[in-house]
Amino acid sequence: MRAEYDFSKGKRGAVIPAKGKTRITIYIDDSILDEFRSRAERAGTGYQTMMNEALKAFLEKSEQPVTAAILRQIIREEFPEKSRLTPSSAGRAKTARR
Repeated sequence: MRAEYDFSKGKRGAVIPAKGKTRITIYIDDSILDEFRSRAERAGTGYQTMMNEALKAFLEKSEQPVTAAILRQIIREEFPEKSRLTPSSAGRAKTARR
């Protein structure tokens, strides 16, 4: 064994980084997140996994780029009762979009 080791070029974390997934931060409406969590709990899976699968399914059937407008449309189609503003959230937005 050496008396000293040089860790100046060392990196923190896993020796081999995981490939295939990237951690991101995204803002999702509370009602949408609650619905994904609820459905994931009933299905016995993770809500992030379920969101990932929903996005994959959309991308497989469409060659259009995912824009904010398209993402809103998908959310409204998947969760019509949850995508409308509730009285408590109406104060946060000036107008309800449909």
